[in-house]
Amino acid sequence: MSLKNKKGDNDMKTVQHLYLAGGCFWGVEEYFSRIPGVDNVTVGYANGHGDTTNYHLISQTDHAETVHIQYDANQVSLKNLLLHFFRIIDPTSINKQGNDIGRQYRTGIYYSKSEDLPIIKEFIKEQSPKFEKPIAVEVEPLNHYILAEEYHQDYLKKNPNGYCHINVNAASFPVIDANLYMKPTNKEIKDKLSKEEYAVTQKNDTERAFSNRYWDQFEAGLYVDVVTGEPLFSSKDKFESGCGWPSFSRPISPDVVTYHKDNSFNMERVEARSRVGNSHLGHVFTDGPKDKGGLRYCINSLSIRFIPKANMAKEGYDYLLDYID
Repeated sequence: MSLKNKKGDNDMKTVQHLYLAGGCFWGVEEYFSRIPGVDNVTVGYANGHGDTTNYHLISQTDHAETVHIQYDANQVSLKNLLLHFFRIIDPTSINKQGNDIGRQYRTGIYYSKSEDLPIIKEFIKEQSPKFEKPIAVEVEPLNHYILAEEYHQDYLKKNPNGYCHINVNAASFPVIDANLYMKPTNKEIKDKLSKEEYAVTQKNDTERAFSNRYWDQFEAGLYVDVVTGEPLFSSKDKFESGCGWPSFSRPISPDVVTYHKDNSFNMERVEARSRVGNSHLGHVFTDGPKDKGGLRYCINSLSIRFIPKANMAKEGYDYLLDYID
């Protein structure tokens, strides 16, 4: 089993339990074992017929491959864990995740405390409008949890090249709750932004190179959408590219940027826009530093606002301090 004890003092912990079914449990276990605040993860079988089963019987007993997550609620919230969960599953898929098909691969949130149910229901309600199909994740009280065979525990740690239907490396990126950031009305945006900021974010304009506010700034801090305040880029991923615009090797989280074809000016480019505000940010190119993934996010200074690290807590971004340097 995967153990991660950050505080070292169990008396300070508020240990909570969560059971998630997200398809093949090998990858789900490995992913959640990497989340700060998660102390222990095991794999097993839950919510089937009866209190006994095994890997060969689950198709008959109707148990779902499930991970049991023990976490410190002082470090990570239930909602944060659910945001991670929805990052790695297709919540609209029925009895299928990745290449795995069958009832044992259904998705589910199984709770052991009734106090968790309102939080889970509210989360599902918030997520539903983001999908074209109905959410198919079971939400039920835990009905038995049967620990899986020992060879399944920590499977991907024992077998690093083993099968996994999810990108476990995504656990290193923070989940950023889109519901914390709202897009204003067009009138409010006009009133809030300068004429130049409005032209870039709403009309897809491009500011001049080498004469903008952030192209040569490398102070520690966070860059957020000038329209919504949604976090977009960390100073630790900023680099000098010589292009005259702020350049980043990646967003602070893969969830906060959307990508679109841009064939304007007889060029074929990939446009980057913010998730919540749909603000035009800039473009993504493949001439970035190879040791940082090879991408260059070429971003307009007018589309982002810089928050120095010293001010992040005051402005409500303290949850991202660990991702700045």
